[in-house]
Amino acid sequence: MSEFKEVFERKEIKYLVDDDQYKELMPVLEKFAAVDEYGLSKINNIYYDTPDFRLIRASLDKPVYKEKLRLRTYGETGDDTNSFIEIKKKYKGIVYKRRISGKYADTYEYLAGHGCIPDHSQVGKEIESFVRMYEGLRPAMIIRYDRIAMAGISDRDLRVTFDTNIRWDTRKMDLRTSDRGKQILKPWEKLMELKVVNAIPLELSRKLSELNVFPVSFSKYGRGYADLTGFNETENGINAKVISYTEYRNNMNDKGVIAYV
Repeated sequence: MSEFKEVFERKEIKYLVDDDQYKELMPVLEKFAAVDEYGLSKINNIYYDTPDFRLIRASLDKPVYKEKLRLRTYGETGDDTNSFIEIKKKYKGIVYKRRISGKYADTYEYLAGHGCIPDHSQVGKEIESFVRMYEGLRPAMIIRYDRIAMAGISDRDLRVTFDTNIRWDTRKMDLRTSDRGKQILKPWEKLMELKVVNAIPLELSRKLSELNVFPVSFSKYGRGYADLTGFNETENGINAKVISYTEYRNNMNDKGVIAYV
């Protein structure tokens, strides 16, 4: 694994927009941000969790503090593809992301419990501690989507992303497998995220209000989990059907990860 590592701290505000709202928003957004050099890209993630889905269940309770672990790649994935092991933490609305990078085959095998983490930087130690903390941590869900990303023109801390074709899968927990999955969004919907360190530009804030585009609570892994397990949050509280540890053990494949039919 390389010595590459990154630390981010920012606010992430999410919105669901339809095709018409997107068309009206873009002329305003383009005053502040431009599509980055990657254009439309494909993002692939494996989210890791305990057999009883401890991490995502805690997250859906909307606590003050929550955290997730994922393995991410961009584009088509092979053994030598650059990948990122990421810890994403959220505390009082502020998102903190820690990540290290390495070849996909190496990061995948490390998270499967084979060998030691090669990166002994501070971020690497945080990831190692996270893996030790959660007993039975294993691949829980693949989330893939297509993204258009925009970067701030004058404010370099401003990022805007639009995610479409968001889909989840649990059949084969390896990003080297074929791209498939069940859709989370409706065909005309886009998940927009504003990622800022400071305030949203006033003109953009006014346009969002004019179009009745307001912040939403949205977790891709959370939506996939809800779809998978029958999770339902009502006015009377949370009702979740959780797969037991026994069911998990009985459905493991030869790589030690859950295999749903």
